[in-house]
Parts: sequence; structure tokens; C-alpha cells
Amino acid sequence: MKGEAGDILIGKVILVAEDEYMVAEDVRDAIEHVGAWVVGPTASVTGALALIEDATRIDAALLDVNLGGELVYPVADRLTAAAVPFVFTTGYDRRLLPERFASTPRCEKPITVRAVVEALRGVMAGR
Repeated sequence: MKGEAGDILIGKVILVAEDEYMVAEDVRDAIEHVGAWVVGPTASVTGALALIEDATRIDAALLDVNLGGELVYPVADRLTAAAVPFVFTTGYDRRLLPERFASTPRCEKPITVRAVVEALRGVMAGR
């Protein structure tokens, strides 16, 4: 999982929106371990939207579908409009996601940091 020379995540800026503190910290550590920078993490839709607004650059994002009882779709819509790829983390069945996000990569909860890093590599590579 450790980033090596040429790793697509090295130097990238990744937004993390996750409301479970320990999960957010583990994900941040894993992303930074491979050489990327983390914006956040944030535990709310409002916080994620503010981070997007304030950031000079976001290359990809990891979005928990349910942030404290609020669905993350406004954040996903903003990222889509800006052509920023993202990965959902969720325990929801794919059929429960809005049709516009049917092809969005996702990591099913409980997630592993390895799966998250690989999913982020995939969206950065356009897979």
C-alpha cells in the first residue's frame, strides 16, 4: 500500500468526508502514508462544501454517503460539476444510490484502508 515512485497518489490532494472519527483518522493516515495530502477530514456536508470552496485544489475525494444523518449527494454533485473524481464509502446497497451515481466507485463498509487507497488510485487513473 505504501506509495512508491510513480504512485498516482503522490502529491495529490484528497478530500475526506467521514463522520466516524476513528475511520476518518485511519483513512487520513493511510492516504498520507502513500504521499497524498488530505483536506479534512470533515464529518458534515456543510463542512465538506466549505472545504471545497476554500481549497485551491482537490484532485479526488472519499465521501461517506451518510454524514451524521445527512446524505452527501450535494457534495458529490459539486465535485461532479468540477470534474473531480470521488469514491463513496457506504453500507447502503448500490440500488439505493441515486441513478446519477450508479457508476460511482464505492467501498462497502466496514471499509479497509487498503481498499480505500486502491479505490482512490483507480479513480485517479480513470478506472
